[in-house]
Amino acid sequence: MPSAPCDALRKQGYLFFSPASSAALKPCLWCKRALAGGDMCYKHQFYGIDSHRCVQMTPTLRCNQRCLFCWRSFEHEVAEEEECLPETILAGVKKLQKKALAGYNAVLDNSVTEERWQEALAPRHVAISLSGEPTLYSRLPELVDLFNADGYTTFVVSNGTNPDMLARCRPFQQYVSLDAPDVETYEKTCRPMGDAEGYWDRIKESLGGLSTKRSAVRITLVAGHNDTAPEKYAVLLQDAGATFVEVKGYMYLGYSRNRLQRSNMPEHAQVRDFAERIAASCDYTIRDENPLSRVICMERV
Repeated sequence: MPSAPCDALRKQGYLFFSPASSAALKPCLWCKRALAGGDMCYKHQFYGIDSHRCVQMTPTLRCNQRCLFCWRSFEHEVAEEEECLPETILAGVKKLQKKALAGYNAVLDNSVTEERWQEALAPRHVAISLSGEPTLYSRLPELVDLFNADGYTTFVVSNGTNPDMLARCRPFQQYVSLDAPDVETYEKTCRPMGDAEGYWDRIKESLGGLSTKRSAVRITLVAGHNDTAPEKYAVLLQDAGATFVEVKGYMYLGYSRNRLQRSNMPEHAQVRDFAERIAASCDYTIRDENPLSRVICMERV
């Protein structure tokens, strides 16, 4: 693994499961906020996931897209020397999570109770969503099965470009991103590193496989880029049959600020309006919303 990207990511709080792979863990802001007695993220509100007991990780930092709205740094691309073993990742989760949260324990931080600290040391949920595209990791189905067997619930968040891999995975909830209503918008917004039409066909195939499992489609809405043609999104969603649909506003954070402007971040009212326009053309209805995260949760009726 090249040292410069690795060192830069370590400074950002990434912890790596092995020296030769890019499998990494980094607690999100909501995990630390919940540990200190603050609000939990919208996944707690929508799906019952306790943020302070949630591990955010990825088996690989490689990705086959360069989405405009991605908060990660393309400048710090990590070249993987070898894939991390699923057993190594499973064995390292609690140790690395404890290390990452060390400054938030009940002794050093008065806002953290001993009870909540002990709960955080025994995480029960793994969100495979930190960065990168997890389906580029060849042993993803095996990793998910190991987490499941050890009592974790799992979310796998994918861009949908590897439908065969997703078909083999059995997470608690499968996410597929749908960030464009058509292939032209997809190419401009997600900037695939390959044949755009081929990738777009694979995404539609991945969407088609969601009706047989607990699943969610996530639409990241970027004002001025992909916030058009809600009826086209509706057709794609209707054919997919996912359990839930999340329409979430792009947040002006991280390295995405080098590619987009603050004006590309829609207000919650705009996100809700777009979700309502999608719902008007398909069999989904608004189930819940979280204005702080600018996200709407829709469910099939």
